[in-house]
Order: sequence, then C-alpha cells, then structure tokens
Amino acid sequence: MGTLTTPRRPHPAPLPGARPGRDPDRAIKRGPRRLSAEAVAATQRDRLFDGLVREVATKGYDNARVTDICHAAGVTRPAFYALFSGKEDAFLAAYRHGIAVLSQLMESAYREAGPAWSDAARAALRTLLEVLASVPAFARMALVEVDAAGPDARRERDALLLSFRRFFADAGPGPTAVDVDRDALVSTVVGGIHATVRSWVARGRAAELPQLLPVLTYAATAPFLGPDDAARATRLARPADGPGTTAPCAPTGEAAALP
Repeated sequence: MGTLTTPRRPHPAPLPGARPGRDPDRAIKRGPRRLSAEAVAATQRDRLFDGLVREVATKGYDNARVTDICHAAGVTRPAFYALFSGKEDAFLAAYRHGIAVLSQLMESAYREAGPAWSDAARAALRTLLEVLASVPAFARMALVEVDAAGPDARRERDALLLSFRRFFADAGPGPTAVDVDRDALVSTVVGGIHATVRSWVARGRAAELPQLLPVLTYAATAPFLGPDDAARATRLARPADGPGTTAPCAPTGEAAALP
C-alpha cells in the first residue's frame, strides 16, 4: 500500500465531545485511595476537552466563556488555568487531540481495506464521514468554529488538509492526457472534499454526512482512475456497506444529537 504500511491500531482515546464533561464515571473520588496528581490532571483535561467542544459547538467559539467550559466539565477555573493558558490554548489542545484520534482511525481503515487504492480511499472517506457524524459537536468545533479560533488554529487546519494528501500517494499519475500539476490536483481534490463536508456541518447536517460517501468517492477517484473506474468504485460506496465506524465512546440517542 505504499506510504501507509506500518501496522497500527486505532487510537483508543475517546474523541473530544463524545462524552459529557460531567460524566459521573470520571468524577474524582475523595478518600484514602486518591488518584495521583498526574491522574487527576489527565482526567480534568479530558473532561475540559469534552466541555469545551460542546460549549463551542453550541454557542460558537467567541461566545463560549472559560466559566461555561469549566461548568460543563465540572472542573474549577484554577484547575483549568493550571492546564491551559486560556481558551485558545485549550481549543488547540482539544483540536489536536481529536484530529489525532480521527486520523489514526482513517489510517487504519485505509490500510485494512485491501490492495486496491480505490477501496482504501473509499474506506478512509467512509471512516471520516461516519466518525464525524457520530460526534456532531466535534465536527462543528473542528470544521466550522476553527475559523474563529485564531491564526494558530487556522494554521493547524491547513496543516491537517496538507497531511490528507498522504491518502493519494498510491493513486497513480491519473489517466488524463493533459499535463497537470499532480500536487495541485491532489490539493484541489482534498480542498473540495473539505469544503463539502464543512458546508454540511455548518448547516446542521453532521449526522447526515455518511450520505456524502458516493459523491465524495467519485470526486476523489475520478481524476486518478478516470470516469469509468471511478463509477465502479462509487457503486460500492454505500453507507450501509458493512459495519459502520463511530468515534470511541460516541454518544447515542439524544446525546448524539448535540449540539
């Protein structure tokens, strides 16, 4: 499979926003068998990630106050500032952590799909859409509110899009008879996929993202395989094609509809 050949399991950590910050199972117990300071800080950090993602997704980055994030996480302001220098720092940490989880899930799907690049690309796209659909709050925070979170956040977003080019390393030169800049072509495809997914999330349609799998499969493969082979790949791109992929600890029921 070319560039993505090192076996690695999906990241076991939950996607930020997949759980309520005030999850009783993560409450810090008092008593003689107290957690270490490091374990307490790690728990508080995870809860703040969840609280931040949900507050930002619900209220927007500009309107989500540190006080609101702390309340949603069940963590005090002093504990917040012991971990982060401010809201932007916390946002960047949550974004980076969530993107690492998502990227590893996509890489695993890509490697496990088989030797054909079209199958691998479709599997990675499917994972992207299904994981984002399973945690709409993270989808909105990472795709929409990142634009409001400052220049560092936007640079992180741009670096992420650049990193997605690795999923096209095995695509081949493409069937086109004209001489085109392959790097620019890959960037155009990645940018178009991002713009389409972002548009659906911005319009409150994150839960419907798996419906985009056929059109995004065609858009991703046609420039490299040609219309006929891309059409064959697209016919296999159905959301119900096998078991789905959800984010670790993804919410269900009413919680899945947030925000």
